Amino acid sequence: MPFRPGPARRPGASLSQARSQYRGRAARYDLELLAFEPVRNEAIAWLAPRTGDTVLDVGCGTGLSFEGLQERIGPTGRIVAFDPSPDMLDIARERVERHGWSNVELLEAGASDAPLAGRADAALFHFTHDVLRDPEALDHVLAHLRPGATVLASGLKWAPPWMLPANLFVWGAALYSVTSLSGLDAPWDLLAARLRDVQLRERGLGGIFLMRGRTVGVHGGPARAH
Repeated sequence: MPFRPGPARRPGASLSQARSQYRGRAARYDLELLAFEPVRNEAIAWLAPRTGDTVLDVGCGTGLSFEGLQERIGPTGRIVAFDPSPDMLDIARERVERHGWSNVELLEAGASDAPLAGRADAALFHFTHDVLRDPEALDHVLAHLRPGATVLASGLKWAPPWMLPANLFVWGAALYSVTSLSGLDAPWDLLAARLRDVQLRERGLGGIFLMRGRTVGVHGGPARAH
């Protein structure tokens, strides 16, 4: 059974806050994240989706991860991408149309409200701190992954206290992009508690993390949505 959108759920109050935060940033968002593109590339490589896989791009923004994912899943794969900001999705939609990708599904929704159905093979949480601190959102996304699916999260974190330049950078970037600084000591911990085979990498003098794990259950056969 192909992965497809399901019936919509009622959006939470957090969606309006997210929409407001990114309304003025959408046009310059790609330029703002240019310095973080090596992290995105590493995240996609470590996620390592295979040809024909379905990938959930959580908080997809303007679709900067699409090209890297497409290179791995190919035209037989599928990207189901969702973000609560219509302004960000407008740019993501333009990106999809410009490249002629027919295998990308765009959903205007938060991670706890995205109308998902079926189970995908992998999920990417790239710089989605607020989502990582929302248990309901995590449970909703993970419920739509097959057992043994790969999950990759990346983003900002507090560096060790003696790394003052790194922490000043994290503080400034976080104030600009998250709704709360809570959990920046270990942004991945709620997600990691729901996964197995968890691995962690640090970059940027300890101010950036990448975490990979797998959903619980037995990995049985080729990765496909069903």
